[in-house]
Amino acid sequence: MGKGTLFFCCASCILVLTIINLSIGPIVSGALKNIMNEDLGTLNCEKKKDELDDAKDQPGVNDDLIKYYYEYSYNACQRKKGMHDMEYTAFIFDIVIGLICGLLGLLHIFEVKKDFVSNTGLIGIICGVIGFVLTFVYVIFNGLVYTTVYAGTIDISTGSASIHGVLKRDEDYAIAEKDGDTFKCLYFDNQFNFFSAFAKFSDLGKKQYNYDKDIKDDVQNGKIPSVCIDTNTGGDGGDFAFECARKEKLSITSHVTSLISNGCQKIYINSVGSNNGIENKDLSDRFLTTLILSLFVCLASIGLALFGFLLFKTPGDF
Repeated sequence: MGKGTLFFCCASCILVLTIINLSIGPIVSGALKNIMNEDLGTLNCEKKKDELDDAKDQPGVNDDLIKYYYEYSYNACQRKKGMHDMEYTAFIFDIVIGLICGLLGLLHIFEVKKDFVSNTGLIGIICGVIGFVLTFVYVIFNGLVYTTVYAGTIDISTGSASIHGVLKRDEDYAIAEKDGDTFKCLYFDNQFNFFSAFAKFSDLGKKQYNYDKDIKDDVQNGKIPSVCIDTNTGGDGGDFAFECARKEKLSITSHVTSLISNGCQKIYINSVGSNNGIENKDLSDRFLTTLILSLFVCLASIGLALFGFLLFKTPGDF
């Protein structure tokens, strides 16, 4: 297979894979916005930066609060915003690169404008380098958001009422288990790590974040008592998910005492048995698939630049 044909194949690969990415990308498809109820394109990271600076300058602010809330909020905002911008930028450029280089390669294969092969090679070098850089930067942002960002938002200025996202739970949809006269929180990390109440995007493919027939049957037949399900109505027990993000054990209140007296071994999140969709798995799959396809686009971009260089050096060998 000639260098010109390989040049055309690399360009075609970039075009085809990017078209697929355009249809499944977490952001361009709207899947991420549907889960987070958050428009990443309008995120104001400068506000997060100002809040972080104010917290650092304010005497008496706990270092862990700065680390787990203000610094995380700012970093997560930058990563989500960066992923949003690079997903659109990289995909658009890759489409253009694939079209231009693919068309030029196809023309030369059919003996059209053969005297332009050297220029085509130069265009391939430039497009390949630009495409690789943009797509690789997108891969980095995609990977960072997928593995380090929690699928939820919290504003501590308004407390538990600000919680929105996918709450972390075990395979039974539980967030706490019985421990003496109270409940031990399953996912407590640090009293200032409020975001530990949420799953990370990399967790969303697990069965407890999607439809589970066995769990639904357990609720319907009473194996999971309805009285043990946290309805998020508050009461004097407050929002258990948010409290578990701040405490290793739940406060002993009349609500908690009532759960103990009713024989509850675990406290389950309010969506247990009612989650009939696989939206969370769909989002996780979109992250992973787009990440993998983008890596192949990076390889194809390297190939485009390499064969473009060879064509530029020896245009007669097309």
